Amino acid sequence: MNTLCVTGATSGFGQAIAEKFLSEGWQVIATGRRADRLAALKSQWGDAVHTAVVDMRDETAIAGFVAALPEGFKRIAVLVNNAGLALGTSPAQRAELAQWKQMIDTNITGLVTLTHALLPSLIDSKALIVNISSIAATYPYTGGNVYGGTKAFVSQFSLGLRSDLHGTGVRVTSIEPGLAETEFTLVRNGGDQAASDTLYKDAAPIVGKDIADQVWWLSQLPPHLNINRLEVMPVSQSFAGFQIHRG
Repeated sequence: MNTLCVTGATSGFGQAIAEKFLSEGWQVIATGRRADRLAALKSQWGDAVHTAVVDMRDETAIAGFVAALPEGFKRIAVLVNNAGLALGTSPAQRAELAQWKQMIDTNITGLVTLTHALLPSLIDSKALIVNISSIAATYPYTGGNVYGGTKAFVSQFSLGLRSDLHGTGVRVTSIEPGLAETEFTLVRNGGDQAASDTLYKDAAPIVGKDIADQVWWLSQLPPHLNINRLEVMPVSQSFAGFQIHRG
């Protein structure tokens, strides 16, 4: 049976990706920080799911999770590095350093730590690695500062992996979504539901199922094809002009 490993599976893209693959008959390794949500996933899908409570900032926890994978789940066909977060909307000069460090530790350090730990088995299974980046990796915006920087790393790291893994059969894709309605914005705004609702009002944003469908499509491509980068926006979102300060 094919196995998917997805981080950040307790909400948003990660949860939708896990449920999509489970509905297609795959077995899933699901990680996240919220034990209750992982338990609910396990309760619904039973033995098709292996769950692990993992904080991506904890290198020891990541190593323990990988070492403890059950025999039947060790051969991973698709790894989705989805866990990540954005904190704060302030410009750099008013941002909190602790939030910057938390984004770096989660979005960059955690992602590379897990990928490095799994690479031997991913090479052995000629797996697909999908890294969830963002259009913020390419297009800067006020308040994006470190978040955009972390996602630029994810996109470039994906390309670097492709180069290093040349000849192994491993495929690597960076998915770079635009405006998406998940708990992401709620977290970024410190739980302000009104701010989240205002952002998405009448915008028909990307939802979790949209990205889950993209990951599923990638997994079904012939093994001789690789999609390097997949940039996805809702039709309601496009490109703005450069800002100009006068005075």
